[in-house]
Amino acid sequence: MPSIPLFEQKEPADLQRQFWITTVVILLIFFGLAGRFWYLQIFKAAHFKKMSENNRIRVFDIRPARGIIFDRRGEPLINSRHSFNLYIIPDDVQNWDLLKKQLGNLLDMDQQEIEQRLAQKKVSPFHPIPIKLDISQNELGLVESFKYLIPGIYIEVSPQRNYPLGPVAPHVIGYLGEITSKQLRSNLYPENRMGDFIGQWGLEKEYEAELGGKKGGRFLEVDAIGQEVQVLGTRESISGNNLMTTLDWNIQKTVQEALKGKAGAVAVLNPTTGEILAMHSSPDFDPSTFTRKLSSREWEALFSNPLKPFQNRVIQGQYPPGSTYKMITALAGLEEKVITPQTSFYCNGAFPFGNRVFHCWKKGGHGTVSLHKAIVQSCDVYFYNVGHRLGVDRLARYAQLFGLGQPTGIALNPEKSGLIPTSVWKLKRYKVPWQPGETLSLAIGQGYNLTTPLQMAAATAAIANGGRTFRPFLVKKLISPGGMVFKEFPPQLIRSIPVSPENLRLIREAMAGVINEPGGTGGASRLWGIVAAGKTGTAQVVGLGKKGGRDHAWFVAFAPLESPQLALAIVAEHGGHGGEAAAPIARKIFEVYFNLPPRATRPAVTPSESESPPQPSSESLVEDKDHD
Repeated sequence: MPSIPLFEQKEPADLQRQFWITTVVILLIFFGLAGRFWYLQIFKAAHFKKMSENNRIRVFDIRPARGIIFDRRGEPLINSRHSFNLYIIPDDVQNWDLLKKQLGNLLDMDQQEIEQRLAQKKVSPFHPIPIKLDISQNELGLVESFKYLIPGIYIEVSPQRNYPLGPVAPHVIGYLGEITSKQLRSNLYPENRMGDFIGQWGLEKEYEAELGGKKGGRFLEVDAIGQEVQVLGTRESISGNNLMTTLDWNIQKTVQEALKGKAGAVAVLNPTTGEILAMHSSPDFDPSTFTRKLSSREWEALFSNPLKPFQNRVIQGQYPPGSTYKMITALAGLEEKVITPQTSFYCNGAFPFGNRVFHCWKKGGHGTVSLHKAIVQSCDVYFYNVGHRLGVDRLARYAQLFGLGQPTGIALNPEKSGLIPTSVWKLKRYKVPWQPGETLSLAIGQGYNLTTPLQMAAATAAIANGGRTFRPFLVKKLISPGGMVFKEFPPQLIRSIPVSPENLRLIREAMAGVINEPGGTGGASRLWGIVAAGKTGTAQVVGLGKKGGRDHAWFVAFAPLESPQLALAIVAEHGGHGGEAAAPIARKIFEVYFNLPPRATRPAVTPSESESPPQPSSESLVEDKDHD
């Protein structure tokens, strides 16, 4: 059998298959490696170059000095000081367990708190994690002594909020807090990141963009363990703008001291502009508490306080206005011509209506009462009669004209609207028609009526200034860090109330009698040498229980009578009668503003009529205590 030449021999089919499979695999590996090389070296070149630079060059924020907040006379209420903050850079940490142990030894922090802070290390290996802000001098010394043994630690010097006069108007000024994840996702804070502190409440929040300034940066070269080698460059930060508020520090301090240990609220404003001179809610809180990062336990303790220190009672407290509302009832009656200044009603202490008897605060009654005496002595029976003649809807219309039952529009949030009921409101809310007897309670400021102290201060200001309502405001000027005023906030007139100037004059004169005439319920606020005008009130509170049945005490007032410079509203929760609990606070405010001697230090000699308002007789001193 002849042999077959070698070049004519056929390879087995399985060997050919293996060859091609091997060739395809090699080609796939080759192209895979080539593609990966292209991806890493070309497509991701910029990314890895940046990572490489970050291993050598670090950028650290230079936090700007936050703007100063002044009172109306240029007294700094809030400024900034230097603080030392401790951060961790995850990429530089070599041993996490050792780091946690060392931090626990150097700082007054428990392991759980440290673990919570370090949970942010997944965000970015080069992003500094705030561990403890505003560390003490002792802690700073320990950290500086041992930081070379603890790779990853970084100390930053940054401005910290400082309160040179103590916690001034904390509900107005507000506080700073660490930015939340939700706020970061909102895209409203594009220049901020985790660990930054921003305004979370009050003016600090409303004017965050103006107060916050712009960050700078330090470009550092670091070694393999993250220690600084040299500064490569600096971009300076830009300080925030300053705010000049409308607040008067002397009045604000007086108000805060007067409310100390009490629950209540005070609003003081200029009746001709709407500028707020003082605003305080009590109990309050110390905003410096928030200059550091709080634990969840601390947050819970603060916000679970049953006295609700974080509620701004001036704009969020909704109270029946009590007899302070009688000014609105009287003015509505005059405007609608259901009464005249001479219209009289007889008060024997009770007003039968339907199957009920509505009582006056004075059991024996006031006798025959006309408008002036009814306001001075706060006769309930007189206003039952006026309310019955008006009806709920006409009464509500005048209350709304004076801004009651609606937000004032002040640049603080959230502001409550209160409630001025109407017949339509009740039908919609309760599906039953309005009953005439319910109007009697409204006429003396009870029933469904709810107002805030700021609303009552603004309404009193409108009576004082002749019927103009201004939007209350808190900021006068924005000032650059260099001292240049670049924005001013003028008064904003909301409306001129369409009521008779003569009728307003009658109400003002009666309010002057409340303070200065014998039998007036506001004698505790009588001033030396200045005629003030006001109205006391007592708001009944249902279900007081352990409070011992004490109602809320109200007092609204303005001064001087002829050219008012100050209008105010005061509510003392569970204070009892307005003349006893609230009127003395008003007197202190007036004495400070007008630089009058305190009542206890006045001369014993009775001044002439031209020097002071009429003084009460000894017989009327009992009546000066508000039984309203």
